[in-house]
Amino acid sequence: MKRCLVAWATPTHQYLWPVELEAQASIAAAIDAARAQVGERVHGQSIPWDSAPVGVFGAPRRRSDPCADGDRIELYRALQRDPRLRRREQVERERRRAR
Repeated sequence: MKRCLVAWATPTHQYLWPVELEAQASIAAAIDAARAQVGERVHGQSIPWDSAPVGVFGAPRRRSDPCADGDRIELYRALQRDPRLRRREQVERERRRAR
């Protein structure tokens, strides 16, 4: 047996669900175990169990990859804006103000 955490965050809250899995379990099995504990929604928010990209400790992974004891399996939400584009726009605004 192994223990992992499944994590998902909204802009205001972070949720962590501990799961206990068989030794050969995959990331998908960990996500399914967390889903069985929580359901489809938490605090009015719909959790993207099937559609969200996943990773372990910030490194992108496939759902079919195995997970190790102690892994933090993360469900990622889509960025609202591209950070590089946002930074370019911010620099441009600062340049205009400086003129």
